[in-house]
Amino acid sequence: MLKGSLCTVRHLLTADLNTFIALANDLPSRGDHFSSHFKSPEAMRKEFAQNSFVTDDSELFVIEDSLHHVVGVITHFKSRTPTTREIGYRLFDPKLAGRGYVTEACRLLIDHLFKAYQYHRLELLSAPENEASVRIAQKCGFRAEGTLRQSFFINGRYQDVQVFSLLRPEWEARRG
Repeated sequence: MLKGSLCTVRHLLTADLNTFIALANDLPSRGDHFSSHFKSPEAMRKEFAQNSFVTDDSELFVIEDSLHHVVGVITHFKSRTPTTREIGYRLFDPKLAGRGYVTEACRLLIDHLFKAYQYHRLELLSAPENEASVRIAQKCGFRAEGTLRQSFFINGRYQDVQVFSLLRPEWEARRG
């Protein structure tokens, strides 16, 4: 469990499962920047029963507010090289945007990944027009590297994705 002043980042519990599935599969809350593809509740329950959404390739955490409500999700997963992890996140209720939950959750996860593992590089991918996500990357010290042209298919069209990275020495310098 990773505890901040605004939120807690923790693994999903059995007691959270039904709420989590409903939030994760709520298509209207996905907006313009998330795929409308979703897993069936049965597939999600099976995966949770098998590994609690934690494997060597990926680890899922929920973002919980101070009142213990699940407000979002943050994950890290295997990237192109063994020394790199990609971070992904999603706030479930757009009305909670701008309150700092995802930024704090991202900082907590970044600190955890660099302290607990030997990763050298963390990456975030965001639609360039997703201003909130771009701000989160920038606030957390990530640098824009470039654009993967038309690499995501979301809402019936191909969309560009901007790549951001944070290197271990940059993270260490920010902490110093």
